[in-house]
Amino acid sequence: MTDTAALLTTFLETVHPYDNLDQRELQTVAASLVRSTHGAGDLIYQYNQPLEGIYIIESGVIDILDSQGARVTRLFSRNSFGERGILRDGFAATTARASKPATLLMLPATQFRKLLKKYPAFERFFGVSRHTEGRTADIASLSVSDLIARSPVSCGPDTSAAQAARLMRDAQVSSLGVVEPGTECLLGVITVRDLANRVLAEGLNPATPVTHVMSRSPVSLPSSALGADVLHLMLEKRIGHLPIVDNGRFAGMITQTDLTRFQAVSATRLARDIAAAPDISAMATITARIPQMLVQLVSSHQSHESVTRMITDMTDAVTRRLLTMAEDRLGPPPVPYAWLACGSQGRQEQTGVSDQDNCLFIDDSLPEHDQPWFEQLARFVCDGLNACGYVYCPGDMMATAQRWRQPLHVWRHYFRTWATHHTPESQMLASVMFDLRPIGGTASLHEQLIAETLEMASKNSIFVAHMIANSLKHTPPLGLIRGFSTLRSGEYRNHIDMKLNGVIPVVDLARVYALQGRLMPVNTRARLLAAGAAGIISDSGARDLIDAYDLIATLRLENQARQVRAGRKPVNYLAPADLSDFERNHLRDAFVVVRTMQSALGHDKRILR
Repeated sequence: MTDTAALLTTFLETVHPYDNLDQRELQTVAASLVRSTHGAGDLIYQYNQPLEGIYIIESGVIDILDSQGARVTRLFSRNSFGERGILRDGFAATTARASKPATLLMLPATQFRKLLKKYPAFERFFGVSRHTEGRTADIASLSVSDLIARSPVSCGPDTSAAQAARLMRDAQVSSLGVVEPGTECLLGVITVRDLANRVLAEGLNPATPVTHVMSRSPVSLPSSALGADVLHLMLEKRIGHLPIVDNGRFAGMITQTDLTRFQAVSATRLARDIAAAPDISAMATITARIPQMLVQLVSSHQSHESVTRMITDMTDAVTRRLLTMAEDRLGPPPVPYAWLACGSQGRQEQTGVSDQDNCLFIDDSLPEHDQPWFEQLARFVCDGLNACGYVYCPGDMMATAQRWRQPLHVWRHYFRTWATHHTPESQMLASVMFDLRPIGGTASLHEQLIAETLEMASKNSIFVAHMIANSLKHTPPLGLIRGFSTLRSGEYRNHIDMKLNGVIPVVDLARVYALQGRLMPVNTRARLLAAGAAGIISDSGARDLIDAYDLIATLRLENQARQVRAGRKPVNYLAPADLSDFERNHLRDAFVVVRTMQSALGHDKRILR
């Protein structure tokens, strides 16, 4: 083995998921890598350009841009990119450009696909499921239960035609299952077309029972059938409404509209529509489709980090569109600025439940008389986000508050104060600000400041100790005798808060690890991977915590998808009784891992000395 191959093998041993490979496989992969160097500003590949493989960053910084040229994310050493295009159709799904001089390792597509087929760790890491092809939701391969858009809407056989029409109107559906009272056994189907053709057109009395005009004993499928069965049956029978029946009981209805909606709701399509939206009202109509996108992504077995990333991409797209609209209205900015997101948007971890958290960094050259321009910008964007469903932050962590709309030197003072004055508020604000991510404007205003802050804060052992103490405030909901500690009162009694006691404890741990190692990633999973690679936590600890986080975050999303399917607004509360015994046991095991890692951090004498 050459010296270069040996060095590459050693490097891959520190990169997940390649660290799962045995030595022989690792050497084979290292030998297939193609190394290239790039200067700052160099284009690696263009959107929709054919790709030869995926890239691993050996050193340097790479910006990933969307099809409109807006930056989606910034990647650093040991990060991979290009896999979405390879998994999709071999054409780049984004544009990649070197932000700083970089050395890249290209893994040929054929070798990458072999690793995906051979090693489950690669499937999990790159968000590939054995049940779907790549990352694209395919109607034909999904189960019918994943395609049902809502809970069943039905009526009894004695319901009048007029009552049935009102039921459809109020439920905003075009058909009803006619069921036997008590047993819910399907007797027939009544549609809007039936009411028009068999009642209205024939001059029948609106009081006519639906049993006289319904389609009796309709063809149906069980919820275990595949989408392909739905497509074939609809084409063969030339029907637009297909009832789903399990053991004779009406379980729901699939319509042609459901199938069209499923195909239409995709992250790419929504982002494109948002970028072209003429006004805020049009954008609000588009963002109202995001819950259905959540259902689609979860149903197609996307990894949780892919789902939350795509949902966050929508928020980013809305924010950038609003910034453009604001500048069109107000004129060009008087000085450079950076619009930043914090919280779950900053970490690219948004789910179906999101408010807005943002702030403005303004260049220090801002004259006093130009401050109203940025106040108007902040008001326009925050109001627009609220109109699009991203409600105002209850804690007023928004750029509309003057405190969070300041020149860079004020932000530098904020960060230094939070790192040296150890009050409960300073700890909370420091935690928030470590999750900042630039969305629009001049990103360099943030880059230098966060690098300075990480270095300064990581050297302050008292500050780190306080951050550790702050990270241990939220604990997993572990009860006695292998049970859960659930909420004891209120609307969500006997539920678990899968945000506050589920993902947040891991988010807090990952933030501390990033501080200790001066790690640049903001995303929680990326922080855990980087912490393991940098030796901040052990390899086994990193793997266990990542697996625990994956399970907790996935169950949270699946629960929200169930809520949307049932016609409810998604929330973060999960009833353990809704899980199988298998899922409950594994969820508790995941919480035990998180609690163990919290205990290890809390007893780390090297940090708390």
